[in-house]
Amino acid sequence: MALTKRTVDAAEPRSAAWFLWDEGKGAISGFGLRVSPGGSKAYILQYRMSGAKNDRRYTIGRHGPWTPDKARERAAELRRLVDTGTDPFEADEASHKARERERVANLERAFDIVADNWLASYRLDRHGKPRRQSSINIAATVVRHLKAQFGSRRIDELGRADIIAALDAIAPGKVGMRSSVFSYGRILWKWAFARELVDVIPFAALSAPAKPVSRDVILSDAELAIVWRASRKVEYPFGPAFRLLLLTGQRRSEVFGMRWEELDRKAATWTIPADRAKNAQAHVVPLSDLAVAEITAMLTQPGKEAPADWPKRGLLFSTNNRTPASGISKAKLRLDAAAGEIAEEAGVKLSQWRLHDLRRTVATGLQKLGVRLEVTEAVLNHISGSKAGIVGIYQRHDWADEKRVALDLWARHFAAIIAPKAVAVQSIK
Repeated sequence: MALTKRTVDAAEPRSAAWFLWDEGKGAISGFGLRVSPGGSKAYILQYRMSGAKNDRRYTIGRHGPWTPDKARERAAELRRLVDTGTDPFEADEASHKARERERVANLERAFDIVADNWLASYRLDRHGKPRRQSSINIAATVVRHLKAQFGSRRIDELGRADIIAALDAIAPGKVGMRSSVFSYGRILWKWAFARELVDVIPFAALSAPAKPVSRDVILSDAELAIVWRASRKVEYPFGPAFRLLLLTGQRRSEVFGMRWEELDRKAATWTIPADRAKNAQAHVVPLSDLAVAEITAMLTQPGKEAPADWPKRGLLFSTNNRTPASGISKAKLRLDAAAGEIAEEAGVKLSQWRLHDLRRTVATGLQKLGVRLEVTEAVLNHISGSKAGIVGIYQRHDWADEKRVALDLWARHFAAIIAPKAVAVQSIK
């Protein structure tokens, strides 16, 4: 009889499974209903492929989710496959494989996964050497921004309009961030292009944003004293790190990534390994008495004597003992707020400055104190100027003694500008 809702509902279970075949006008050959002894009902298509000896039975679906009419439509589609020489089971397998290929392709090309894979590979340059940490930090910041914009969208489906939107999502005042997103994003897409994850690089048709204007802020002695006092109001790990930036003139990433195993208390030195130095050259920084005192103070408990030894390993500036402290920008805002209050009380106008300006200020301060240019560059581990070109190739003097003299001189100068001023008391006769 024809399969209708009435006939299907009326089909009662028997001691063995039995079939109710579709007949009448519009019936599909081989389309029927299977009724199990337990009472479950399922629509099926029974067919035989050309040249085959046996029938095959394809289950379309259970009655309920499938109605007779919907099941008949599906049976018609399957019968067309059979009539054209395609086994429905093989068609299902091919469809499954196609869906799996699409799923894998979507996964491989999901932007968040591609970006994470690129960032992991970016830690080493094309020669297999570690990149400087500051560059890795910028790349990680760019990836966070782009992942927030694109999520799991396929990277090969992102075009110029998407890149422009991601750039426009950055505040207009953050010129450096816009420039970094464009530059590092282009590197990311080139990496994806080389691995055939994208067919085009949308950055090629875009104009690069303006780069940040070079700054030449140098803090005066009065401003340095204010910043030093303000750093005392900023909690660990940021306050002590800010003060070591002032005393050593080293880069922010180098100071915040400082490890105890890099320090030698007896020799009063800090050795920055090559993989953490910007120029990939190990650098020995002599520690002044003031710098040693600042480091020791971090270990000193209130009301107790300073420890005889420093720890042998681990990070100096960390909130989880696993990674260098994050949130430096927010800590800088707290430092600015404290410095602003002190400056207002003292009637001093404080310049708008960045942490990198401290490094420039130390270099300028050393020059003012009469330190030779070569020694200043050695203190900063800066390969340029007097150490560039052929001079840098043949000049191998490490300036170790001169660097210590220079940083001790800077520390004494610094101690003088931060020391409380003596108050002259006129005696009364």
